[in-house]
Amino acid sequence: MNRAFVKVPLASLLARPGGEVSDEVLWGWPLEILEELPGGWRLVRTHYRYTGYLPAGSLLPASEAGPWAAAPKRMVTAPFADLLEVPRVQGRRLGTLPRGAWAALAGGSAPEGWTAAFLCGGRRGFLRDCLLGELPPEGRPLPEEGLREVLAQTALSYLGCPYRWGGRTPLGLDCSGLCSQTYLMNGIAIWRDAAIVPGFPIRPIPPEKAGKGDLLFFRGHVALFLGEGRYIHATARKGVPGVTVNSLDPAHPDYRPDLARGILQAGSVFVP
Repeated sequence: MNRAFVKVPLASLLARPGGEVSDEVLWGWPLEILEELPGGWRLVRTHYRYTGYLPAGSLLPASEAGPWAAAPKRMVTAPFADLLEVPRVQGRRLGTLPRGAWAALAGGSAPEGWTAAFLCGGRRGFLRDCLLGELPPEGRPLPEEGLREVLAQTALSYLGCPYRWGGRTPLGLDCSGLCSQTYLMNGIAIWRDAAIVPGFPIRPIPPEKAGKGDLLFFRGHVALFLGEGRYIHATARKGVPGVTVNSLDPAHPDYRPDLARGILQAGSVFVP
């Protein structure tokens, strides 16, 4: 099985070569190359089991990755992080990583508040510690109550980001990008699209049973429930920039009747 890593800040994963964007993959993420196609295209599968097409130029084959593959990784948790040539904010920028991207620890000493790191592809420099976090362990690392709150807070950290079809970074997200990235940032790989798919951890529940951090599904749309009748979602509705909070309560000023009346089902990872 051929493996590779994303070597650009973000790359659009396409439904077919040269076709519609279906997702984004970020710097440092591991991929499986399923097929090499004419024209320099690669059919790939992400570490969260989503498939699509990428140009070969956005990938670093694992056979050429050198120390990158085995080095300890950190994940960007701020909206973005600059890799700087020297550990000073005035340093020359060598690359910019969006939230969710991975960098590898380079080892050696660094001034307090800085991490010596290198990017997939070899560029070495320094990242500010406060912009980074640990890669989340797979599964459910927190008790239910704590995980529900963390999922809600992660989703809210994207509030105000613009709508972008296929997006999953602060540069822009679509509805399933917001929900899937929220879970992925916390170590849970759910299906990328607005559906409940067998083999993934989201299980259907009645909408009235939804709690904080669960998902609400509509026709072609998905939102993350915040509790007390509120939910966060990414929408391209006229006059709304993107990620916003609405309410299921008709008395609330942020009530959206079209969505409140259109809930098809809810989904949760907190069921057997």
